[in-house]
Amino acid sequence: MNTEQLDKIKSGKGFIAALDQSGGSTPKALQFYGVDDDAYANLEAMFDLVHEMRTRIITSPVFTGDRILGVTLFEMTVEREIGGKGATEYLWEDKGIVPFLKVDKGLVEEVDGARVMKPMPDLAEVLELAKAHDVFGTKMRSVIKLANEAGVKAVVDQQFEVARQILAAGLVPIIEPEIDISSPKKAEAEALLKAALLAALDGLDDNQQVMLKLTLPEVDGFHTELVQHPHVLQVTALSGGYTREEANARLARNPGVIANFSRALTEGLSVQQSQEDFDAALEASIASIYEASNT
Repeated sequence: MNTEQLDKIKSGKGFIAALDQSGGSTPKALQFYGVDDDAYANLEAMFDLVHEMRTRIITSPVFTGDRILGVTLFEMTVEREIGGKGATEYLWEDKGIVPFLKVDKGLVEEVDGARVMKPMPDLAEVLELAKAHDVFGTKMRSVIKLANEAGVKAVVDQQFEVARQILAAGLVPIIEPEIDISSPKKAEAEALLKAALLAALDGLDDNQQVMLKLTLPEVDGFHTELVQHPHVLQVTALSGGYTREEANARLARNPGVIANFSRALTEGLSVQQSQEDFDAALEASIASIYEASNT
């Protein structure tokens, strides 16, 4: 493990930028960026366009390690270039930003009010790819829709089972059991999830630490026990469909939790903007998220 990267994530001030849109989420991300479906004929062209969007964000002079601790990337991005070198190498060597790799393959259909991750038969190979590119950690997402104890348990059990494999490979997993912000029982689901996470964290070995990526809670300060847990390196928050204004306001009311935003980060960015306007919009976004992350 890269100890400089560890120190940055553990002690640095800032937030995580989630730029790991994959097959299912890419069309929507491009749409928000002003690129309609008819702008690309196939998947390859779609991924080229989203890579151009990511490259424009990452190479912007306002996107630096002074305020951004880490970036999560899609597997295909790791194998592409930014600034004339590998994407993750560019992030760490040129920007001082810690790279993370999304490793999940999407979700299965809903059972017991939750969607667990699809099997990852090539996980070992993906982790080797990550290590070869100086990636610090991984990210994997599940979704909880209802306050169903069996569904929550299935999500947490699977997340920690895979997390142990990632830890064994020398990487730090970001565990993301997202609670749908439109859940009719969101607060109740949050209570079930916190209890399950605390129990699972208590089961880790003494020297093991993970990161968490959680939905912004209904009760302010609800994640404090997780923030203070010895097996948690950082608690981060997803924007989850909230506007940037709402996500920042909720985040600021949760001390010790930092942003790990995707859509809220890129809100207001457009392919049609001049570079000057694009950088100004990105600067405003980064500044507001950084401030909310340092409460």
